[in-house]
Amino acid sequence: MTESRDERLSAPATARRRSGLSRFLPFFGPAMIAAVAYIDPGNFATNIEAGSRYGYVLLWVVLWANLMAMLIQTLSVRLGLATGKNLAEMIRDRYPRPLVWFYWVQAELVAIATDLAEFLGAALAFNLLFGMTMLEGALLTGAITYAALYMQRFGFRLLEVIIGSMLLAVAAGFVIQIIMGRPEAAPAIQGLLLPQFPDGYAVFLAAGILGATVMPHVIYLHSSLSQRRVATHTDEQRRRAMRYYRWDVIIGMGIAGIINLSMLALAASVFFDNGRTGVASIEQSYQLLAPLMDRDLASTLFGFTLLMAGLSSSIVGTMAGQVVMQGFVGFTIPLWLRRLLTMLPAIVVIMLGFPEQQVLVASQVVLSFGIPFALIPLIHFTAQHRLMGNLTNRRWVTGLGCLIAAIIILLNGYVLAFELL
Repeated sequence: MTESRDERLSAPATARRRSGLSRFLPFFGPAMIAAVAYIDPGNFATNIEAGSRYGYVLLWVVLWANLMAMLIQTLSVRLGLATGKNLAEMIRDRYPRPLVWFYWVQAELVAIATDLAEFLGAALAFNLLFGMTMLEGALLTGAITYAALYMQRFGFRLLEVIIGSMLLAVAAGFVIQIIMGRPEAAPAIQGLLLPQFPDGYAVFLAAGILGATVMPHVIYLHSSLSQRRVATHTDEQRRRAMRYYRWDVIIGMGIAGIINLSMLALAASVFFDNGRTGVASIEQSYQLLAPLMDRDLASTLFGFTLLMAGLSSSIVGTMAGQVVMQGFVGFTIPLWLRRLLTMLPAIVVIMLGFPEQQVLVASQVVLSFGIPFALIPLIHFTAQHRLMGNLTNRRWVTGLGCLIAAIIILLNGYVLAFELL
C-alpha cells in the first residue's frame, strides 16, 4: 500500500514534534517537585483566611507571588546547571565559616516551620476525613512520607511520578470545587488587576501568602535537582538545557499558581459572598463547604486536596532538609532520623493544643522572613560571569531579582512593625 502525499508531508512534522518532546522529557520534573511546596497546607490557611475575610481583594498578591516564584526558581535552576553545585554548597564554598553556620541554622529553622505546617495540615486532613486524632494523623503522615521517600532508591523518576500525581490530584480537586463554587468574574478580575490593602492585617496576610508561595527551602532544593540531572558539556548544550528547564518551571509554577488562585477565589465565592467573613480556619472551611454549596462532595474534595498537599509537601520538605544539611555542613543524617526530628515540633504543637490555623499562618510569616537569606546570595551568584559563564543573568533579570528582594524585605519590616505596635 502506498502512502498518500499528505501522509508523506505530515510525517516529518510528526517526527519533529516527537523529537522535541523526547528532548524535553529528561528535563521535566524538578519544577513539579518544587511546585508541591507552593501548595502546602500553609497556602490553604493563608488563602482561605484572605478570601473569607477580604473576598477577591488579595488575588493580586497570589498572582504576583507566583510570578516572583517563577523567576526565583528559574534562577535556582540556572545556578545548579551552570556551576554543578546547589545554592547551599555555593554559600559554603564562598562565604566565611561563621556566616555559613548562621545560614545553616536559619535554614534549619525555616525547614522546621515548613514541616510544622505540612504535618499539621496532613494530620488535620486525616482528622476531618477519617475521624483520626491529630496525633494519629501526624504519626501516619510521618510513616507515609517516609515510605514515599524510601522509593528514591529505585530512581528519582519514580518519586517524581508520585509527587507529580499528587500535585495534579490537588489541581483537579480545586478545578471541580471552583466549578461548583461559581466565583463572580468581575470582582475576581478586579482583585487580580488592582493592587490594594484594605487594612494593616491584610498586609500581614500578604506576607503569609508570600511566605507560603515563595518557599525558601525549595530555592535550595531546586538548584540541587538540576545540578547533575543531565550532563552538558558545551555552551550550546547548557543554553538548550536551560530553555527546557525554563519551560519546566513555567508549567510547574503555573499549576501551583492556578491552585493558589483557586483556593482564594473559592473562599471568596463560598464564604465572603455569603456573608461568612469570619471563616478563618481550614476546619471551618471543611465543615461549611457542604451546607453552603449543597453538596457533601465539596467537603470531601477539600479534605482530599488538603491531604494530598500535606503529604506531598512533607516529602519535598524532607528532601530539601537533606540538601540544606549536606550543602552547608557537608554531612547528612539517616532519612528516618530526619523525618523523626522534623515531626517533633508538630507533635508538640498538637499535644499542647495550640490552634492549628494560627500556627499555620504564623509559620508562613516565618517563611517570608527566610526568603531574603536564600534570595540575595542566589541573585549575587547568578550575576557573576566567572561562575555562570554563558548562563549569567542579564542585567534586567538581576535588577528584577533585587527589586523582588527589596519588596519582600520591606513587607517583612512592615509586618514586624504591625506586630510590635
